[in-house]
Amino acid sequence: MADFVGAVDQGTTSTRFMIFDHGGNEVARHQLEHTQILPQAGWVEHDPTEIWERTRSVIETAMRTAGITAADLAAVGITNQRETAVVWDKRTGRPYYNAIVWQDTRTDRIAAALDKDERGQVIRRKAGLPPATYFSGGKIQWLLENVEGLRADAEAGHAVFGNTDSWLLWNLTGGVDGGVHVTDPTNASRTMLMNLETLDWDDELLGFFGVPRAMLPTIKPSSDPAGYGKTRADGPFHGEIPLTGDLGDQQAATVGQVCFTPGTAKNTYGTGNFLLLNTGTEIVHSENGLLTTVCYKFGDDAPVYALEGSIAVTGSAVQWLRDQLGIISGAAESESLARQVEDNGGVYFVPAFSGLFAPYWRSDARGAIVGLSRYNTNAHLARATLESISYQTRDVVEAMEQDSGVHLDVLRVDGGITANNLAMQIQADVLGVPVSKPVVAETTALGAAYAAGLAVGFWKSTDELVSNWNEDKRWQPEQDEASRAKGYRNWKKAVDRTLNWVEFED
Repeated sequence: MADFVGAVDQGTTSTRFMIFDHGGNEVARHQLEHTQILPQAGWVEHDPTEIWERTRSVIETAMRTAGITAADLAAVGITNQRETAVVWDKRTGRPYYNAIVWQDTRTDRIAAALDKDERGQVIRRKAGLPPATYFSGGKIQWLLENVEGLRADAEAGHAVFGNTDSWLLWNLTGGVDGGVHVTDPTNASRTMLMNLETLDWDDELLGFFGVPRAMLPTIKPSSDPAGYGKTRADGPFHGEIPLTGDLGDQQAATVGQVCFTPGTAKNTYGTGNFLLLNTGTEIVHSENGLLTTVCYKFGDDAPVYALEGSIAVTGSAVQWLRDQLGIISGAAESESLARQVEDNGGVYFVPAFSGLFAPYWRSDARGAIVGLSRYNTNAHLARATLESISYQTRDVVEAMEQDSGVHLDVLRVDGGITANNLAMQIQADVLGVPVSKPVVAETTALGAAYAAGLAVGFWKSTDELVSNWNEDKRWQPEQDEASRAKGYRNWKKAVDRTLNWVEFED
């Protein structure tokens, strides 16, 4: 009897493999970073081959560390950075180009052109998304237009596309030797190419981007008893294990936070921030700059949808303090530096490095630090950086309450920045509601494990998963309402200063 479930978590900056027991407890993990390729301003790429090599390595190392074999794993799930586009030749397994990352803004003219006519409204209605550089569809169009020979290969059925989940599933199941080309609705719903009602690729949307249907993976449930195939015996697991779970990272975190009831919400703090609100089986179209997305689809059950607020730059703003400015040596130091001052000293930092995502969707925005005087120090900037994470979250929470009518009583949080006590206290103060962190903070990998395990009966129902959830820490708001309101007013003024910075030619 297999005692564990595994999960590959392929993220923006690193890939990890984690092993969980029936109680949802971490048994082992290994994690490796991959190279961030920045060819020019606004361009962000990854090497798909490097990602696959890192995936193999973290699986083998974690399995060896835990002292387990393939026979000990009931199933394996995949979760991944969404919207990051990989196109490869299924005959050779070689990518045609680097993966174009979700943060990349090279498709701004494609997005702007779509938004100038009725096509933008069709995309909003059918796909639940605004035309934006964020999503995969424009990236595929750019590749088809700029990589020599790609369109001909795509139309001939040789060139295929996937987010990184599809790329890894194809390789894990054999690659050129019988690899399966699949994805799930949570990933497909991030392309601008899938119809939310049919959960299938939409010919009208494909036509907007000039994408041949033959390029696209088969869409299967996020938790699939039939599975997507098995790991190959000659692969990193050294044995055959059912691959039965596939979720985009933010939907996986929602499952890991057991937000199975309509009205429940979670916020994941990673490279960016992603707040999802479960809306049940109802498709709620946002009037306030949020995304309508698939939350998950378990087996033959009806799909569950969500409203999402996607924020491009939060944790990566802290990385910017470390890597570009050099005022901290590591992410943990941002807390100690920010604690040297009582407040932000009038400084507000809007890290619109990739434009502004939800709820603004302004690709013309760029980052700005405002309110500086000679009084200010690097500590004020560190505190303003942590505050920017919380203020961007409040922007999304307010939009979510307007769209759904649901007022948050508590915000469930996960991800790296939740280790920063000051950042979480600021979040509680800015929102005016308690912030709750679970014992297992790596909810993204846990959600993928849950999806895989449910499919094979390792867990019998979502009720078992809910019973696994336990709170580790809670932050209560301490700021008075007048100070909270003043800070948010100043934040909105700072956001205004970032707009209309980039001018797009027709």
